[in-house]
Amino acid sequence: MAAVGGVVFLLGFSLIPPLLSRQAPAGRPLRFEISFAGGVRATPVDGRVLMMISTRGDAEPRFQIGEGLETQQIFGVDAEGLGPSQAAVIDSTTLGYPRERLREVPPGEYYVQALINVYETFHRADGQVVKLPMDDGEGQHWNSSPGNLYSEPQKMKLDPQGGGTIKIELTKAIPPITAPQDTKYIKHVRIQSKLLSEFWGRPMHLGAVVLLPEGFEEHPEARYPVMYYQGHFTPSFATPVGFRKQPPTPDLTGYQRTVAEYSHKFCQDWTSGRLPRMLIVITQHANPYYDDSYAVNSANVGPYGDALVKELYPYVEKKFRAIGEPWARVLYGGSTGGWEALAQQVFYPDFYNGAWCNCPDPIDFRAFSLVNLYQDRNAYYAEGPWKKVPRPAYREADGPILATMEDMNRLELVLGTQGRSTEQFDIWQAVYSPVGEHGYPKPIYDKRTGVIDPQVAEYWRQHYDLSYILQRDWKTLGPKLIGKIHIKVGDSDSYYLERAVRLLEQFLESTKEPGKGPYYGGTFEYGAGHPHCYSGDASVSVRIARLTINQRFMPVMMEHMLKTAPPGADTKSWRY
Repeated sequence: MAAVGGVVFLLGFSLIPPLLSRQAPAGRPLRFEISFAGGVRATPVDGRVLMMISTRGDAEPRFQIGEGLETQQIFGVDAEGLGPSQAAVIDSTTLGYPRERLREVPPGEYYVQALINVYETFHRADGQVVKLPMDDGEGQHWNSSPGNLYSEPQKMKLDPQGGGTIKIELTKAIPPITAPQDTKYIKHVRIQSKLLSEFWGRPMHLGAVVLLPEGFEEHPEARYPVMYYQGHFTPSFATPVGFRKQPPTPDLTGYQRTVAEYSHKFCQDWTSGRLPRMLIVITQHANPYYDDSYAVNSANVGPYGDALVKELYPYVEKKFRAIGEPWARVLYGGSTGGWEALAQQVFYPDFYNGAWCNCPDPIDFRAFSLVNLYQDRNAYYAEGPWKKVPRPAYREADGPILATMEDMNRLELVLGTQGRSTEQFDIWQAVYSPVGEHGYPKPIYDKRTGVIDPQVAEYWRQHYDLSYILQRDWKTLGPKLIGKIHIKVGDSDSYYLERAVRLLEQFLESTKEPGKGPYYGGTFEYGAGHPHCYSGDASVSVRIARLTINQRFMPVMMEHMLKTAPPGADTKSWRY
């Protein structure tokens, strides 16, 4: 789950210069014809054509689309083999968000921008041929993905009732990402994965950002434990993980200064020896469906679980002198990373020695947000014999509803059909579902109506419902997981994720009863009144608590590893 509110993140902005007001010509019903110039791309393109309409001019419209109340309007249509100067059409039949149809846009003056999210054709090992947006180093953000084509924002008057045709030309391509540089402490790793390349039918890569402990070069005999940090794509080691050697400058204000202060404090703790000397490894596994893979093997996304534990992590451990034994590996993650940390620990119980999971995505599908996938008939509405009520999906901690299941999913459908939005519900579906028609993920529910497919739900239960899998397999898994499961969540989680956590806790606490053991021996913690991303410090806001994660968790992890290290294990070389 996204760690901040917004299906689409605000990655940056450029102020829109004053433009001449443009009046849509009257006549036929209002429609937009979107094309690209031959000078920006010479070959035809497959992809999703998106058109944004905004009331604001302080940022480009492509950076103003999200799940919250302040989102602007977007429409989307597929393009197949669209050549230079050919037009994709946005008209009264095109699906939009939040307003469903173009005719619902009130007459007025707006900023209008269009973009093509470019697809690549994949010939997968299972024989399926699919067209998907490949990550190009940005972490799967359609509004900033290198190679995507876009237009300059134009200010114009629109009147859907007045009609007319408006032509928009895409004249720019988003430039490539500049790769971050290594430093004394921060190293960047990228390897080609044999397993993933075979699955996708083209070279596929895995990456990692590695933070080295103080004294790494001066102590070549030392071998280190590893904390594997799971979560959304990040290009380098940055806040909230944090590493800033210089104190904050006076010109920073508010939260910027707070971030800089905590980052500087972490750097001081790291380089002074106040924190345990271990490797922190941030996994980079963006893929054609999302900014990370959920770290498991999947029929649609590929064998990412195996690729991590059999290819990437052994490479990192050898290159950076890790101890390389299960007792010296731990997992941490929040939100998406919280689910991944628990899933890796459950599916590879002998590889890791503990998972610290904050605000995990749904770990029990009886509480898939506010939906019970096994009993409810509809994901969008709670239904009775005479009445149906929209299901909320996103709230503020004190109660106000910001989005429903239906409109969050409609945004994804506008961004991409066939589960290709690269957003939250679509990646769950891609990871958890079997392969469906035409090689794309089989829908868990109808994206327009919300009607749940019980057969797909059962597939989800058997393969990815972590709570169910733990209960089903506890006799064999339990002995391997004693003391290894630690979960924290706010009891007012923005996406209602605390409900699934409580269901898992009920089962794990029941393992102390006679005949149900072994007792799991882990921990659960609930932050009273805290929203998404609660990580165990109730004395400060969630945003601040995220900046102190390493300082709070690493000593606990070290104590656990030392306590469970086998006889003869290297518990000294890294404690200089």
